[in-house]
Amino acid sequence: MNLKRIGAPVALLAAAAISLTACAANEGSTPSTTTAAAKNYSGTLNGIGSSAQGAAQTVWAAGFQQANPKATINYDPQGSGAGRKSFISGAADFAGSDAALKTEELASTFAGCAADSKGIDLPVYISPIAIAYNVDGVKDLKLDADTIAGIFSGKITTWDDAKIKSQNSGASLPSAPITVVHRSDDSGTTQNFTEYLAANAPTVWTAPASQTFPFQVGDAAKGTSGVADATKNAKNSITYIDESGSAGLSIAQLKVGDNYEKISADGAAAVVAASPIADGREANDLAIQIDRKDTTKGAWPLVLVSYVIACQEYKDASKADLVKGYVDYIISSDAQKAAAEQAGSAPLSSDLAAKVSKAAASIK
Repeated sequence: MNLKRIGAPVALLAAAAISLTACAANEGSTPSTTTAAAKNYSGTLNGIGSSAQGAAQTVWAAGFQQANPKATINYDPQGSGAGRKSFISGAADFAGSDAALKTEELASTFAGCAADSKGIDLPVYISPIAIAYNVDGVKDLKLDADTIAGIFSGKITTWDDAKIKSQNSGASLPSAPITVVHRSDDSGTTQNFTEYLAANAPTVWTAPASQTFPFQVGDAAKGTSGVADATKNAKNSITYIDESGSAGLSIAQLKVGDNYEKISADGAAAVVAASPIADGREANDLAIQIDRKDTTKGAWPLVLVSYVIACQEYKDASKADLVKGYVDYIISSDAQKAAAEQAGSAPLSSDLAAKVSKAAASIK
């Protein structure tokens, strides 16, 4: 398992998660985990993609490999766009992506897939996106969608702007310029962030949803760890980031309907559970059309669903067998729980896990 790009601290946590998963497997707690152990999978899978999914992939790969000592799962968190490109070109056996395959990507020839076969999107990871900031003396910052859009488009430039002050009575907001930090790479997190703003602040956020950040403002950094480090190292800065990478930063409350909500994995999961499967996809493609305007109390509609993208049919049947086994393990309750504990993600609902299991079983 390739842990170098994710880091030793997460690798150590993954080792602890392995022990817990092994105990649960011995007790036969879930069919998926037991199946993964009983099958004794072998071979190597190379995945590239989402940095938001990186910590979870470390935990999942470690648990799967303990159950299957002859299997090796390598995952390189280069970013969602890089993952999809690598999967389409055949450089990766699967992609991790915080955005489903685009229509134009589905029209591609997938080099690792059988003739006339395409990639399918399998949801495996749900996480809230945080609006994280580094401003001395400011706690419990509250922001609505219009204000977030104004900050990240460059229309709001100082922390004591009237639109921020009006939502944060009594806060010691500095007169300092705001340093915006955004992703430099083709990012599924950016796609989800801009989808949210396009839906909820259309008069302020004038650019369409995009996997590349659309405005020339602030500083750019690559990957989840890149924007986290840049924000930590710059006073009076703000970024959008998968919650798994937000440790050490303050997180703003988000105005949802008439209430300001604190970030919540449960709130993110509830939004996804209430959102439909996207129209116009193949039968086993489970791309989700997230309801960005969900205003249910406790909801966190600034959420990402991250996918494993796999071939519906592989050229190499042995790859198909191993991918099916790995996905089935990932969606097991043990693996989802381990990821939630280490990455702050929300476990898949039983209904969604069942849909993913059925779709994964169709891979050949």
